[in-house]
Amino acid sequence: MSRPQSPAPSVSQGTFTRAILDAGQPVPEGLLDPEGRPAGRRFSVYRNNVAVSLTEALATAFPVIEKLIGEENFKAVAGVFLRRYPPDSPLMMFYGQQMPAFLEGFEPLKHLGYLPDVARLEIALRESYHAADATPVPPEALQALPPDRLMAARLRLAPALRLVRSRWPVASIWHFNMSEGAPKPPANGENALVTRPGFDPQIIALPPGGGAFIAALLAGESFGAALDAASGAVEGFDLTAVLGLLIQGGAIASIEEGPPA
Repeated sequence: MSRPQSPAPSVSQGTFTRAILDAGQPVPEGLLDPEGRPAGRRFSVYRNNVAVSLTEALATAFPVIEKLIGEENFKAVAGVFLRRYPPDSPLMMFYGQQMPAFLEGFEPLKHLGYLPDVARLEIALRESYHAADATPVPPEALQALPPDRLMAARLRLAPALRLVRSRWPVASIWHFNMSEGAPKPPANGENALVTRPGFDPQIIALPPGGGAFIAALLAGESFGAALDAASGAVEGFDLTAVLGLLIQGGAIASIEEGPPA
């Protein structure tokens, strides 16, 4: 008759997570393989596979960041990031939400000040892709409103719309790295609009004042208040151009009249 084994010491989830994400950590004491032997090499293989998978997930989520700093540098940055921010959800499509804040405080890349906002734009693209559908209002619905009613109305924007306001030319940086033949980014900052007129999101650099206008709409302000915000931000605000971008992007989900709910 075989002698019963003493129960192995338990391994806390925190200890396991730290060890799985950091190759410098020893194999947790008491961790056994399926045959009841110390995990050893099996754990090391598993640890490597986890790190590779998370790094690949981050590279998929932030392709422009990877291009801007290079593949090898990105792997090194990802290694630091995944140890500091392990996944808190099984949905890898949303992994990396902390990347902009991480890049802001990551000393070796502080000289590349545009990286955090580029990461915000790449997150906005993912969020837009996975956002709920919305049927856009027909363009004639806006044209049918008398000016006084239009000024008092509120435009509810589609769930897939995202706005990234930056002192860097983030939309142009993204296109320069992802679109063949795109021009070099300008020296000025940009407000990037993300819409999803079909299956895939698209990024557009808004004309001056467009960011202030759309930010006000997103905050629930009336059309007139949003127009005032844009006109106060820049002289000669081109309302027609910005409305055209929203309509082309299928980004106006409803027009609401009356007092706020």
